[in-house]
Amino acid sequence: MKKGFSVRTIVAIGIGAALFFVLARFVSVPSPVPNTNICTQYGLLAFMAAVFGPLAGLLIGFIGHWLTDLSAGWGVWWSWVIASGVFGLLTGIAAKKIDLDDGEFGKKELIRFNVAQAIAHIVSWIVVAPVLDILIYAEPVNKVFLQGTVAAAVNIVTTAIIGSLLCFAYAKAKPKKDSLKKEQ
Repeated sequence: MKKGFSVRTIVAIGIGAALFFVLARFVSVPSPVPNTNICTQYGLLAFMAAVFGPLAGLLIGFIGHWLTDLSAGWGVWWSWVIASGVFGLLTGIAAKKIDLDDGEFGKKELIRFNVAQAIAHIVSWIVVAPVLDILIYAEPVNKVFLQGTVAAAVNIVTTAIIGSLLCFAYAKAKPKKDSLKKEQ
């Protein structure tokens, strides 16, 4: 069910953004690089984008990150809010080839999911966030590319663990495609 905005998708966006916010605010660990955390919310975001599609992924990432920044006291850092939305969008696009609703998440799907999320993190944190930091906030080039590289690396690892486990559990809970057909 990855087409359009059904009631199910709208509810998923609300719940996904709220969970993104909670994970970002309370289950993130500071990294050695200033203003960069080891985040758990991107595993959830990648999973939600895989199940509900790219537009849901975009909105969950954008709204969730916006709420996180809004509540943190440092103001909304739009370059990173946009990058979170881009990550959700790109992961959702790439995950269209993975159909978790059919109850399949084997080795091939695991590899596809993790290659997709790694590429989406690289684009989001090594391209989108630093370039927007420079354009919007006139941040120093070396600083933002270091932050983006560290963010991409740690997010790839945490998403590989958390996102893969969520996808695997979700697929296991679904009936397999054609599981009710009689054997002939």
